[in-house]
Amino acid sequence: PAYVRQGCEARRSHEHLIRLLLEKGKCPEDGWDESTLELFLHELAIMDSNNFLGNCGVGEREGRVASALVARRHYRFIHGIGRSGDISAVQPKAAGSSLLNKITNSLVLDILKLAGVPTVTNCFVVPMATGMSLTLCFLTLRHKRPKAKYIIWPRIDQKSCFKSMITAGFEPVVIENVLEGDELRTDLKAVESKVQELGPDSILCVHSTTSCFAPRVPDRVEELAVICANYGIPHIVNNAYGVQSSKCMHLIQQGARVGRIDAFVQSLDKNFMVPVGGAIIAGFNDSFIQEISKMYPGRASASPSLDVLITLLSLGSNGYKKLLKERKEMFLYLSSQLEKLSECYNERLLCTPHNPISLAMTLKTLSEHQDRSVTQLGSMLFTRQVSGARVVPLGSVKAVSGHTFRGFMAHTNNYPCAYLNAAPAVGMKTQDVDLFVKRLDKCLKTVRKEQNKESNASAVENYNKTEDVDIEEMALKLDNVLLDTSQNSS
Repeated sequence: PAYVRQGCEARRSHEHLIRLLLEKGKCPEDGWDESTLELFLHELAIMDSNNFLGNCGVGEREGRVASALVARRHYRFIHGIGRSGDISAVQPKAAGSSLLNKITNSLVLDILKLAGVPTVTNCFVVPMATGMSLTLCFLTLRHKRPKAKYIIWPRIDQKSCFKSMITAGFEPVVIENVLEGDELRTDLKAVESKVQELGPDSILCVHSTTSCFAPRVPDRVEELAVICANYGIPHIVNNAYGVQSSKCMHLIQQGARVGRIDAFVQSLDKNFMVPVGGAIIAGFNDSFIQEISKMYPGRASASPSLDVLITLLSLGSNGYKKLLKERKEMFLYLSSQLEKLSECYNERLLCTPHNPISLAMTLKTLSEHQDRSVTQLGSMLFTRQVSGARVVPLGSVKAVSGHTFRGFMAHTNNYPCAYLNAAPAVGMKTQDVDLFVKRLDKCLKTVRKEQNKESNASAVENYNKTEDVDIEEMALKLDNVLLDTSQNSS
């Protein structure tokens, strides 16, 4: 009896954590251990009909799985989430999966508040990446604004957010950024002028961006929110990897306070270090977020919800706050290391104080010779297993869904110089920064050496050509002299 009592007490300690989660609906401060997590997931899974001991399924969707490995991979959550008419609805035959979905959305809402948007009222996890999630928002707005055909979009050279508007059936109105120092910023006058030109009723929404590659900086979200409120135009924010940045989240919070923000969308993988395939759609109007969730046709995969639930329960709110703090430290560290390296090569770190998540270093000395050197550097970094960093040459042209972007990847037609990007995102460590800077240094040295060889070879070739011309001229002069001498002798 003593041993049984001790075992029951041990189990009750796990159950106590689960009970607190169900009561409060918030991310626990301290992360759970794996045994508590697995107990919780198994308890939820046995509430789904496919795991009932006496289940007799005679329909077309009864949670049958051919592979035991696949079943274990999903903790036997087979039914997915939602119903055919609403991704947030409860499934009668899948009480465990439905509960998992509700808890996940509740935890994610808590984390969004913790990260810097305390007045957000509702959110839900959707099993699509950021681009398709933005499309879902635009399609929901279509029913509210049937006359609208345009979306005002301050330019950011990222294909999926541009294609999200095209896929939804709208015409993006590209607003070019303005250069202020090294930074590319939102042209507010151009936005308001375009609203007045097209008319508010013909505009579906303004589609702004927070997280972006330097030297572009987050849009002036507060000012855009005020413009949207003044003209009665919806405002959708692409906050792809902005949850990890307190500055990006503050912009959203302030935009909602002083103006209008209808929804903001963020990626699961970029912010919570889970596999690609999910996003969070959040907003300040509970009914509008519910409308978006009802727009999703059919049931949905539970995998993204399961992944982020496990991750947040493992980390706890303290663990996630620690990751956010470390990311800020890595930003400062990478900034200092890149600044030192750039000085060694007569380059400089671009001054982009309004971008809290991305850095850029000029490549002027490479592009002075030829763009091939710039692209060669990018290729060398990739073959040396440096991923994420990207080089941006001058004058690149790219057609995306029928629209031609000049200076593609630079977010403007004519940026003054070629440059290299790096973003110290959540989860990055000091050793990652050190290894990146070391490999970048080696690649820059190699490219410089090859440039010098080509320059020397070109100089020798030019010298030889010059010498050949001089010899020919001298021979001609000598022939003329000899001819004159011969004639005089005669």
